[in-house]
Amino acid sequence: MATQAPSASPSAPSAAYGEGSIRVLKGLEPVKQRPGMYTRTDNPLHIIQEVIDNAADEALAGFGKRIAVTLHADGSIGVDDDGRGIPFGLHPEEGVSVVEIVFTRLHAGGKFDKGSGGAYSFSGGLHGVGVSVTNALSTRLQVTVFRDKQVATLAFSGGDVIEPVAVRPAVGGASGDRKQGTSVRVWPDAKYFESAELPRGELVHMLRSKAVLMPGVTLTLTIEKAGKDPEVLSWLYKGGLRDYLSQSLHSDPLIPLFEGEQYAGGNESENFAEGEGAAWCVAFTEDGAPLRESYVNLIPTVAGGTHEAGLKDGLFQAIKGFIEMHALMPKGVKLMPDDVFSRASFVLSAKVLDPQFQGQTKERLNSRDAVRLVGTFVKPALELWLNQHVEHGRKLAELVIKQAQARQRAGQKVEKKKGSGVAVLPGKLTDCESRDLSLNEVFLVEGDSAGGSAKMGRNKETQAILPLRGKVLNAWEVERDLLFKNNEIHDISVAIGVDPHGPNDSPDLSGLRYGKVCILSDADVDGSHIQVLLLTLFFRHFPKLIEAGHIHIARPPLFRVDAPARGKKPAAKLYALDEGELVAILDKLRKEGCREGAWSISRFKGLGEMNAEQLWDTTLNPDTRRLLPVAYGEPGFDLTETSFNKLMGKGEAASRRELMELHGDEVEVDI
Repeated sequence: MATQAPSASPSAPSAAYGEGSIRVLKGLEPVKQRPGMYTRTDNPLHIIQEVIDNAADEALAGFGKRIAVTLHADGSIGVDDDGRGIPFGLHPEEGVSVVEIVFTRLHAGGKFDKGSGGAYSFSGGLHGVGVSVTNALSTRLQVTVFRDKQVATLAFSGGDVIEPVAVRPAVGGASGDRKQGTSVRVWPDAKYFESAELPRGELVHMLRSKAVLMPGVTLTLTIEKAGKDPEVLSWLYKGGLRDYLSQSLHSDPLIPLFEGEQYAGGNESENFAEGEGAAWCVAFTEDGAPLRESYVNLIPTVAGGTHEAGLKDGLFQAIKGFIEMHALMPKGVKLMPDDVFSRASFVLSAKVLDPQFQGQTKERLNSRDAVRLVGTFVKPALELWLNQHVEHGRKLAELVIKQAQARQRAGQKVEKKKGSGVAVLPGKLTDCESRDLSLNEVFLVEGDSAGGSAKMGRNKETQAILPLRGKVLNAWEVERDLLFKNNEIHDISVAIGVDPHGPNDSPDLSGLRYGKVCILSDADVDGSHIQVLLLTLFFRHFPKLIEAGHIHIARPPLFRVDAPARGKKPAAKLYALDEGELVAILDKLRKEGCREGAWSISRFKGLGEMNAEQLWDTTLNPDTRRLLPVAYGEPGFDLTETSFNKLMGKGEAASRRELMELHGDEVEVDI
């Protein structure tokens, strides 16, 4: 009697994992599989913005005076410009029409051509995935290009060519084809978006903003309505940023608007690329919500970024200098950047040669040099303006000082609540001057030499430094009553202002002296060990600080790359956190035309090797550093406790051995 093989349990994992299990996504398939990685999926506005941005890049380069957007009655969207027109001849390397490559290949486009004579010295993106993502997520996309007395047409569906490139001679005369430009019409695929409707208000705001940032360029929006005359909106701003800001303010400005525009000339002592710089217009108001808009190469950066940080720093330094020069500061008042910035409304348009954005949707600028770029141009311009208009300067100083006094009064109320029983602070703590919990930070720094660099490089107003000697005690199995026998742990607890406690306790956090407690150790293996020992201490004996989001890890770089000048880009110092980032930086230098080996690479053996300026730029400066907040993982406290016990428990040698045997080959040993 034959026996039947038992069927697999429904819950049993599939064993069919072999070479054929690995799927390679080609062309635009990755976009269709994971559209959220490439664009916003709440509505199609961002994929239409990619087409508009291409037209704006032409205008930014000086080759267009008109951009027309049409919302057709059938749900499609048209974007029409009078730029140079996308080339439609064969690509010299790919052997395919260039216009087809632009719409079907990720990481392809003129924006990569940043060198001298490049198609786009300043453009909104480096990723090069823009209109190809638009194409992938559309049921139909058709393109018409007018260029070199010819007209080229082609059409796509879901990213695939359905009507190949067809070229015909342009028809002259008054009713014939126009001389140059590109027309794109898009039918977004509703299945990729939560709503197929474009948010009308956001679209109008974006087009109006681009008109502001490109004085002399006309932007129009035509809205077709079935059976009715179309609605047409048009924007042309000759007054640029000033007109826009003054029309948009919610309340009257305290003093006249401060505006300026400055770009590097190529031989600048500031070491910026030719053409980099910013245009800005700033208004100070006594009440009402401030209006703040920033752009990089005409791309709206709704989440701000390093260019806004540069504006903030430039305004603060100039106003602080004016107040000091005229001796306007009352005794006992300390001015902070937010005292200036909190009442500032602005429109900022920065030009950055090679912008680095956070995410493909480009909502925040991350380029570290943009802080210095904008700040360097704004500060002297405002200093000059204030000293030319002293009465306005005095009014502004009065407003700023009033903000500082209100902030300090709020901080004093918190101080009074803390009570009088304050412990004597440890002698090696270099404290900050501010008492505002929301601004204050303490850095627990590995080693005295690094502590010295940190003390010199820090912002003494808001940043405190507590150097730690050697490796902190493994506190996992230390009784709470015995913790203070260890000097380092005693000093940490006293400096922070919170007593050790357990996960179920309700500790008194009113004595907390810093909003952020930052672990700052070397970027090597020893530094990681110290980091783990301090995390063990906080998890075991100060868990409520982790729960409240007060514990952070600072991430200093491991490598510095000294890159030579290449094309329009000046020589620069670039920093990498690890080997992976180093490889990415070198790849980027090669793409920018840098000769192999023309750069030099330095490896920091420890924080002590970094001077104060380097430590500030890379690790301490809130605008350019990378700071990781510490929080419990998805499974929560219990599983985190199990993991810590396995790693730090004295009786867990067998568990650690098993862990190393299973995962030891995944670790790169840094000897």
